[in-house]
Amino acid sequence: MKHLFLGLVVVVILVIVAGLIAVGPWYINLREASLDSSTQYLLEWGETGPIQTDLGSVMGLSNGPVHAFLGLPYAEPPVGKRRFVPPVPISPWQQRFSATAFPNICLQDDPGRLFGANPMNVTSEDCLYLNVFTPSVDGPRRPVLFWIHGGSFTGGSGNEYDGSVLALQGDVVVVTINYRLGITGFLDLSMFGDTYEGSASNGIRDQIEALRWVNQHIASFGGDPGNVTIFGESAGGGSVLSIMASPSADGLYHKAIAHSGASPNQPPPNHIQSLTTHLEVGPDDLPETLRDLSTDELLAVQQSINWAGGGNVDGIVVTRSSERAILHRGANGVPLIAGYNRDEGTLFSFVIPWFLYGGVTESVAGGIAGPESAEEYLTRLSEAFPDDSSKRRLERVFQELLSRGMINSAARASAAGPGGWLYRFDMPLQKIPKLGATHGAEIAFTFNNFAGDAPETAFFYDKHDPSVRELALNWSQTILQFAKTGDPNGSGLPYWPRYTVETRETLILDSDPRVKTFLNVAERERWGDTETVSSEFYDSSSH
Repeated sequence: MKHLFLGLVVVVILVIVAGLIAVGPWYINLREASLDSSTQYLLEWGETGPIQTDLGSVMGLSNGPVHAFLGLPYAEPPVGKRRFVPPVPISPWQQRFSATAFPNICLQDDPGRLFGANPMNVTSEDCLYLNVFTPSVDGPRRPVLFWIHGGSFTGGSGNEYDGSVLALQGDVVVVTINYRLGITGFLDLSMFGDTYEGSASNGIRDQIEALRWVNQHIASFGGDPGNVTIFGESAGGGSVLSIMASPSADGLYHKAIAHSGASPNQPPPNHIQSLTTHLEVGPDDLPETLRDLSTDELLAVQQSINWAGGGNVDGIVVTRSSERAILHRGANGVPLIAGYNRDEGTLFSFVIPWFLYGGVTESVAGGIAGPESAEEYLTRLSEAFPDDSSKRRLERVFQELLSRGMINSAARASAAGPGGWLYRFDMPLQKIPKLGATHGAEIAFTFNNFAGDAPETAFFYDKHDPSVRELALNWSQTILQFAKTGDPNGSGLPYWPRYTVETRETLILDSDPRVKTFLNVAERERWGDTETVSSEFYDSSSH
């Protein structure tokens, strides 16, 4: 995973640099369109409330059919002595809380977005907040969908996602969260004692603390704490798998959906030597030195050390690989939808300069085959595709990085008992067609943002295209059906069988949804994944 996230961070840095210098027509196109909807229009809603919760009185926003409670704190600010340590549950407030504006986003290099012009709020370490969208705080308790954003564990926020359409469409409660990123969320300081045990997964701890908040308080917002579905994309998809491998999250969620996520399967990278060298301090002084840095200084350090981290098996929070965890939990696990996009890699070749293709390809290969086997993996890839350009090779390794974990996770969820379903999203972008069905293209369909009130310019697709609207409606209905029942069938798409090693049936999502069998045969042979999962060690009583 060290090689994987080094490669991903290189991508993020390159995008930021490209944004600052604003060169090339591709950058202009990306800034004029978005894979998900703008959320700023929500701030034009009127105030609603107050409602009474166990934490105190809360005001929110409403357009009538849907209520939005923005910027609710779920943990104390992780600042000062709380930097690099586990989150602390939020204390009740005495004054009425105004949940009518988006909260701070977690510390990151670039407060802008890769996709779209939705302004971000202030970046700050004081960022452990969530947003709630609900049709009503009254009546029967509703299923909860808990969204974890992507961004390579170094960027993004829950503020970018509009849950109002799903909330109204499915009579559900949608929660989007912020969690610590980069060095503040994923630096491994465990060698410095119990205080920092599991610090390499503090960002995952934040997500679990937000789930704990949902368990304790979502009923006040109309949600059912006994029916929670976690879902996320990219780093958010990897976070879903990390939570599934985290015993401390058991019982806080009941279904899972992972979009284009890499499986946690490697220990955290060790940055201690590079940090002590850069800061010119002895190892024993490192934690205090880091804790005393300003946020700007901390970000500068992160940039200087070739930061990599997030989605690792730290042994304390994430206790094993997600694939083994799914099997080991057996019938005590949860049903899982997993999937990927047909052209994941095109986004990365689009934003990475050609002269870095080779180095990034080698880094990402380590996330697919493991650092020790990366060279062998790339050799087999070259033998299978001898005519690949460096651009096509880069696209292929990103594609396999983001599909392998999804394929294996779905198969193991079916073998364990709860059930796993695999999809592939194939509908190409309409406004930048050369990217095909690229990384993140399915998000607006998952949230059915085409049916909402967000500005039409916020999409890479034609909001008025009947095939786009139909797929968005049927796919979002499938997500809602799964959240309610644990089975995705019965909402407008063809019958979707479980993904098993015997049948390998994958739902193709485009203008003609259909099920295909035995995709990725050649890839699985190269990965060494052709064996049946039933042959793996399996103890359903183990956590």
